This record gives sequence, C-alpha cells and structure tokens, in this order.
Amino acid sequence: MRFPSSHAMLAITAAAWLAAPLARAQPQEITPLVVNGCGIWPHARCRGADLRHADLSGKNLAGADLRGARMARADLRAANLAGAILDGADLTGARMNKVNAPAASFRHARLVGADLEFGRIMRADFSGADLTAANLEAARAQFAWFVGARLVDANLQEAKFVTVNFRDATLEGALIRYTIFPDSFFEGCRGCPTDW
Repeated sequence: MRFPSSHAMLAITAAAWLAAPLARAQPQEITPLVVNGCGIWPHARCRGADLRHADLSGKNLAGADLRGARMARADLRAANLAGAILDGADLTGARMNKVNAPAASFRHARLVGADLEFGRIMRADFSGADLTAANLEAARAQFAWFVGARLVDANLQEAKFVTVNFRDATLEGALIRYTIFPDSFFEGCRGCPTDW
C-alpha cells in the first residue's frame, strides 16, 4: 500500500480547509437600490424623480427613463447610462467622470458645471442642453449631437468630437486645447473653431 506524498496531503488538507466555509455559507438576499421611489436598475421608469445628491456611482441605468429628473450634484461616476433618456433633467454639478452614455439623450437637459471627464458619450444627443462651465476633458463624443447646445466656458480639452453636429451651438470661451473636430458640422455655431 502506497501512502500519498507530503505535497499531496498538503494539497488535500488545504482544499478541505478552503471548502469548509463554503459549505456553511448561507445565500445572501440582494436588495435592489431604490432612491426616493426610483428603482436603480436598467430600464427603470423614473420620470421627474428626485435623485439630488444620490450616490449612483457604478450603477447600471441603461435604457432608464429619467426625463425631467432632479439630479443636481448626483454622483454618476462610471455609471452606465447607455440609451438612457435624460431629456429636461437637471444635472447641475453632477459628477459624471467616466460615465458610459452612448446613444443617451440629454435634450434640453441642464448640465451646468457637470463633470463628464473621460465620458463615453458617443452618439448621445445634447441638443438644446446647457453645458455652461461643464468639464468634458478627454470625452469621446463621436457622432454626438450638440445642436443649439450651450458650451460656454466649458473645458473641452483633449475631447474627441468626430463627426459631431454643432449647428447653432455656442462654444464661446471654451477651452479647446488639443481638442479634435474631424468631419464635424459647425453651421451657425458661435465660438466654434474655423480651421477644421
């Protein structure tokens, strides 16, 4: 009869020791986050919800209907807003660093002083939105719409505005150092670069 080697015995003992807590583990109930009656999950229907100062960092709100929501100073860092509708929402001073919002709609939203640094806002619609003094540094905004939007005194440094529609937008006083605008449309735009 052959006995297992000391290495094999050590491995068997370690496996048994590591598996013991799993055998005693009880399933934990996951409670979904609800803020002022608004469920924080994909495709939530929260028109006009009061989410001011809410910590929504890293939350998945893909496809959510947040039209007219009050979200001043909300923390949306690294949140997923893909396809979400935030038309007419108040996002004044919202923290939206590294937000993922492709194809989201922010039509006529108020984003004064909002921080969208490194935001992924491809194909998003900011038509008529107020982004005065907003930070869009290094944002990726390919194919986005800023028709009639206000980006006065905004930080657009190193942002990528590829094939973006800036018709009738206002960019007066915006910081555009190292910002690129290939194939973008500027008809009626005030303060837009003229050398693209």
